[in-house]
Amino acid sequence: MRPALPALSRRQLLLAGLATTLPAWAQTSAWPNKPLRLVVAFPPGGLADVMCRVVQPTLAAALGQTLIVDNRAGAAGNLAASEVVANGKDGHSLLVTTSTTESVNPAMFSRMPVDFDKDLQPVGQLANSLLFLIARPGLPVNTLKELVAHAKAHPDTLSYGSAGVGTTPHLAGELFKQAAGITAAHVPYRGAAPAIQDVMAGQVDFAFAPGTVLPSMKAGKLKVLAVASRQRSNSAPSIPTFEELGYADVVADTRFGVYAPAGLPAAAVDLFNRELNKALALPETQRRFAELGADAVPLTPAAYKATVQAEARLFRGIVKARGITSD
Repeated sequence: MRPALPALSRRQLLLAGLATTLPAWAQTSAWPNKPLRLVVAFPPGGLADVMCRVVQPTLAAALGQTLIVDNRAGAAGNLAASEVVANGKDGHSLLVTTSTTESVNPAMFSRMPVDFDKDLQPVGQLANSLLFLIARPGLPVNTLKELVAHAKAHPDTLSYGSAGVGTTPHLAGELFKQAAGITAAHVPYRGAAPAIQDVMAGQVDFAFAPGTVLPSMKAGKLKVLAVASRQRSNSAPSIPTFEELGYADVVADTRFGVYAPAGLPAAAVDLFNRELNKALALPETQRRFAELGADAVPLTPAAYKATVQAEARLFRGIVKARGITSD
């Protein structure tokens, strides 16, 4: 009979066996140990892209690694999410997308390419962004009341753009149509930036857009009629809320979250969350985000998850009521 192995030897063998099953990056105590990739679910120039580039240098310095922004727009965030799940097993790819990718897409897509409960985990919140109702310069309206009256006087003639099917700009448009009792054809784009460009060019009549539109409003390139939030924006305090104008149910803040592959250890998640929240708390970050009509709001992974769950209860109702699908 072979003698029993000493207890220490058994432990060493167990650890050795475990190491062979873990990816190489998980076998080291240092994370990150190579450049990190932020897979952004929107095109260059959009709000998510701009905000990532604001915090990029600070995070890179704090984590000791380069941060690469990789724009993967499409499928209401599912494309970017799929990229992180499929090619992020090295633990160095993070997803940046709106919370609706998790809260709304499962109700809108008959088949989801990722499971947020199994494939991904929340790391934190990048920002909460207010949405403004914008109209093309040539549209003969200057107030929300006039837009509603114009839409009712010219049924089935207006169109509105959004950042994509199921995004908060789309859901805001449907909430507005439902509350005001008007019709308007939905024109989805791959991100907010091209939708805004087509409003300014007169290709679509109106849209819900982030605060990146405020400089264009001041330059007279488009009209801003209302903000779809409970409170007025500090960046544009003269713009009334929908609630003030009689449409209390038109509320659609856009939350941008950061996700990691499910296998990323808790210590790495905590590290990134801690350094992200430090970057968001910097006065310069707060100022830059405010200029974009967004609030840099640090949250723990658990707190961010709770906001997504609350959002799911709010938005899935309009998805069902309006029959919104990915098809």
